[in-house]
Amino acid sequence: MFKHQGKKRTVKHNLRIAIVLSFVAGIVNVSGILAFNELTTNVTGHFALFIKDVADFKFWKGTIYFLYIFSFLFGSFSSNILIETFKENKKLNVFVIPTLIECVILSGVAIMSNSSQFNAELMVCLLLFAMGLQNSFVTKLSNAVVRTTHLTGLFTDLGIELSQLLFPKTHPNRKELKSTIKLRLYIIAFFFLGGLSAGFFYSTLELKLNTLIIGVIILIISLFYDDMRLKYIRVKRRQKRLRAYSNKLRKRAVLKFYSKKP
Repeated sequence: MFKHQGKKRTVKHNLRIAIVLSFVAGIVNVSGILAFNELTTNVTGHFALFIKDVADFKFWKGTIYFLYIFSFLFGSFSSNILIETFKENKKLNVFVIPTLIECVILSGVAIMSNSSQFNAELMVCLLLFAMGLQNSFVTKLSNAVVRTTHLTGLFTDLGIELSQLLFPKTHPNRKELKSTIKLRLYIIAFFFLGGLSAGFFYSTLELKLNTLIIGVIILIISLFYDDMRLKYIRVKRRQKRLRAYSNKLRKRAVLKFYSKKP
């Protein structure tokens, strides 16, 4: 999921990363709404509220929305700084670093939420920073094909692409168009499923913000997915070679046995 970069990435790689990260974003989105009644995966609403407070000359009140916007921006900025700094190191998968930082932040928010003296505004800033990190590195990783933290642009693109299906003459590459539509539908579906899961774990099972730990577990598994899959493939190939070699030896033994018979 994270290993293949640039031209090496296929639609399947982008689909896998989209499923994982949109599900995590859905968890963060609903958990943030339930815990703080604030958006924690995008800043569109915060920008509107910031402008409203400025227009009403409530500058001090508006600063919190400015901080929310800045947190998302700073997360995106920090993610790309890390990627650009370490991209020359061929031995290091640069996208692992921002993903691990996201895991630390989500875990930290979950742990701090169990304290009676946690600051709600700080928690929102941290979650927005984490989503800025995620949106930035997945954009870089997928060459701007996948975005997972908000749905406005996705629904816009999906509407355009669905309409293009009606014009086969001007858009003849149907296979590519359908694969893009499929990708967008998967992102939307898993964002929804992530949110639904978060609602269930947060409210029904009363995990509260500990629900974020589920997102962390999913991210960590996804980081090791490529290595685990590669090891599995190697084991299967080794077993196949051993079976082939064993069958070869068995055939030799049978032929040798019958050749000795009078």
